[in-house]
Amino acid sequence: MGFSQALSGLRAAAINLDVISNNVANSQIVGFKSSRAQFADIYANAEVGLGTRLAGVVQDFSDGNIETTDRGLDLAVSGKGFFRFESAGEIIYSRNGQLTMDRSGYLTNASGARLTGYPAGIDFGGQPQVMQIPSVGLPAYATNSIQATFNMDTRSAIVNRGAVPFDPANANSYSYTNSVTLYDSLGTPHQSQMYFTKTAINTWEVRLVRDNEVAPEIGQLTFDGNGLLDSTSGLDAFTFAPPNGSDPMTVSMELEGSTQFANEFELAEIFQDGYVSGTLMQVNINELGEIVGTYSNEQERVLGTIALANFQSLEGLQPAGDNGWRETTESGQPIVSVPGQGQFGNIMAGAVEASNVDLTQELVAMIIAQRNYQANAQSIKSQDEALQTTMQLR
Repeated sequence: MGFSQALSGLRAAAINLDVISNNVANSQIVGFKSSRAQFADIYANAEVGLGTRLAGVVQDFSDGNIETTDRGLDLAVSGKGFFRFESAGEIIYSRNGQLTMDRSGYLTNASGARLTGYPAGIDFGGQPQVMQIPSVGLPAYATNSIQATFNMDTRSAIVNRGAVPFDPANANSYSYTNSVTLYDSLGTPHQSQMYFTKTAINTWEVRLVRDNEVAPEIGQLTFDGNGLLDSTSGLDAFTFAPPNGSDPMTVSMELEGSTQFANEFELAEIFQDGYVSGTLMQVNINELGEIVGTYSNEQERVLGTIALANFQSLEGLQPAGDNGWRETTESGQPIVSVPGQGQFGNIMAGAVEASNVDLTQELVAMIIAQRNYQANAQSIKSQDEALQTTMQLR
């Protein structure tokens, strides 16, 4: 009698129920991917088939919905790519981007695996490294450049430099002044003044004074007949010798866009690149996977970039538990890059990728699997009744 066919059907239905139940149990798990049991018949050249067997369990790697959390270290990949984690020397790939920063500055998931990427200064394309946020602060940076845009009042009187030497205390020795704060290599701020003196038609003398120390260099601006800046000279190296032990300072001035019109003196914009030292206050991650540190001195620095990986055959990945997978020979070697490059999606911070399990579909599949189990059980019952009838023949 054909009990074996019905028994194989019972086993298949039970396995199918196990797979469906696992999907339902993980339907609310971030980054979880649902699975489907695939079955094949057993024939082996028999006149009647010998039943069914499990051909494999295949995972569905379609994207889940993106859900916002408003937590900066919750990350989702919008598109292709897996986060790459290192755990006990093993590389694990996951779509679960719920991260925390431990006391050593490592970005880890709930299992303690550490996120990998490219630290600042490391070129993309090499071997990703474990990402560690540096605990040291940002050192002070001496001012090297002043970028500003002015309008010089062409109506100003020409100052005869031979008769009136430059003197910051004498307002008649210059035409216009404006202030700027400069920083030395120790981060000490210095109140400084930029002085502009009209020395000829369309020609202006430029001086820079730091804490009453007059730089020996003299710059020059020349405007054309339309009031536009025609040329500059001597603006690339105003030197100072701070007395507080900091390094000597060399400051350039970039005044592109300045004009000479018959309007009041006006400062349109100004920027200098120096700053005091600062401590790390906050870490954010942008859509390109760049880990951006914000410091107490209002500076921002890219501390590293998250690495993403993808595979030629996702179905060949081996589940590793904890929402992770391992590469196998069937999956092929990982393709590693950074978010937003090539085939890889962008990073969404403050969001996570929900499970791609469709509960409605799973519950319907569970009913079908249950009915299939009952049908195979009924088949065994029918086989048993037929066998009893045969044994009762006289």
